Amino acid sequence: MLSILLFSFIVQSAPVTAPTKPLSLKEKLQARMAESPKASASTLFFDFPVTYNARVSHWINHFQNKGRNWFHRWIEKSTKYMPPIQRELKAAGLPQDLAFMVMIESGFEPNAISHADAVGPWQFIQPTGERYGLQVKWWVDERRDLMKATGAAIRYMRDLYAEFGSWYLVAASYNMGENGLRRQIQKHKTRDFWELSKLGALPQETMDYVPKILAVMMITKSPSLYGFRDIAELEPLSYDVVMVPGGTDLNKLADHLGITHKSMKDLNAELLVGYIPETVRSYPVRVPFGAAKAAGTFIAKNESSWR
Repeated sequence: MLSILLFSFIVQSAPVTAPTKPLSLKEKLQARMAESPKASASTLFFDFPVTYNARVSHWINHFQNKGRNWFHRWIEKSTKYMPPIQRELKAAGLPQDLAFMVMIESGFEPNAISHADAVGPWQFIQPTGERYGLQVKWWVDERRDLMKATGAAIRYMRDLYAEFGSWYLVAASYNMGENGLRRQIQKHKTRDFWELSKLGALPQETMDYVPKILAVMMITKSPSLYGFRDIAELEPLSYDVVMVPGGTDLNKLADHLGITHKSMKDLNAELLVGYIPETVRSYPVRVPFGAAKAAGTFIAKNESSWR
């Protein structure tokens, strides 16, 4: 682009009128950044394939208007929960932008439950969650655990990518199920998400799923460019993990640490009954960052009475 600009400066005495070429997405974002000095160049980094079309534009407009209030809250929550999710995705060699799926799936809510009984931030149904290593029992549902569910989602999406070879199709199959997508690919002889959408081969929810991810990704990376200002930046999620024996009462542990019962529950959303059953040898429990030593003191003091 620089060489083109320099060349037109040199020959400006003999201008040539060229057909107007539509701006690319990157050029549009650069133009908007030029209008907003607060925007950072780093916001232009995407590692998930970017498409800008009418469906993506529709969802951007939706989030800017009808969905504005709750989307504003999503952006704020993303400052807390996205960093650890993206860290796990990067370590696994997957696009970090896949983390935006969690915003669409649940808005980061650990207790989100869909009409199909999918549960947790990544919205796993029980068979898929268990297939990828998540415990679902009367006292624990690890689908509600953000980081354990992220690990399961990584293993699942890696398998989906190995089969479909497209991150758009990974997202589509995550939404509609790999069996349904596999049948539509075989029927229509194409692995192009947009073509499958055009052919009506996908459920409406799935046709909207990828455009929603793209819209959320674009807005959240540069919220001020889309009219979202005064975003409260939360502290990224951090904690210590301690192994506690069966019989541990989380409310008593919270009292010992000087935190609310709700804070302890929020850190350990997967624990459904507020304690570790005595039949369980040990289980990892999250405590506030820096509280591991105090938790260890509580465990050592009380363990004998639990057995």
